[in-house]
Amino acid sequence: MEVDAVPDDQEPVVLSDARNQVVLAASLLAAMLAILPSCSSKSLRGEPMRQTSGIRFLALGDSYTIGESISPSGRWTVQLAAILRDQGIPIEDPTIIAKTGWTTDELAAAIDAAQPAGPFDLVTLLIGVNNQYRGRALEEYRDQLRDLIERSIGFAGGNARRVVVLSIPDWGVTPFAEGRDREKIAREIDAFNAVKREEAERAGAHFVDITPYSRKAAGDPGLTALDGLHPSGRMYTEWARLARPSAQSALAGGDQK
Repeated sequence: MEVDAVPDDQEPVVLSDARNQVVLAASLLAAMLAILPSCSSKSLRGEPMRQTSGIRFLALGDSYTIGESISPSGRWTVQLAAILRDQGIPIEDPTIIAKTGWTTDELAAAIDAAQPAGPFDLVTLLIGVNNQYRGRALEEYRDQLRDLIERSIGFAGGNARRVVVLSIPDWGVTPFAEGRDREKIAREIDAFNAVKREEAERAGAHFVDITPYSRKAAGDPGLTALDGLHPSGRMYTEWARLARPSAQSALAGGDQK
């Protein structure tokens, strides 16, 4: 589902590497090299490196993860981090690799380019709506999704229970879908989500079904952003609440159900 380009304040956030650091003085080199492994940055925004001390969170996806048409603070991943901090979990805001319009293969290519440095304590994956929207094959989706889940597990230090996979929401209930076959969209979304659940469970990752709640937008205009397509901040709040138990389980070591 492709719309206009993401605004500048919603560009993907990725980690940079030591080559992007400025050595202020030769006498500080040893100290800086000791600090660099624990640092992250918002390199595409040109923001400086900062030392990290909390729990690391990587979010992978498309427009639903970058929060098209809402402020960065309204993103469900950012809201999820805030909920966890309120519960005493010192998690950082997510490092986000996501952009409006991305399909599974485009997300994979972006990960290749970004090369996020793990391990992360929590990894979330929400991808696939654009595969459905473009009429891409379901089996192609399965193969590419399986690879993305495996890569997510790798970013989580090899622990599948630190990975949380979210279902694809149903955009067919939004004003954007006016005049389209909404029932067909719903059937296709359900088929993609069946594959997503199967692959997440096969890999041992968490699966969170946000699709039923996304369909509440059919009767509540306040759950859709002003663009008539993407979720509002209020919708994202509910997604964050739905993801919280799995995220807490992941951060507890992945053993809780």
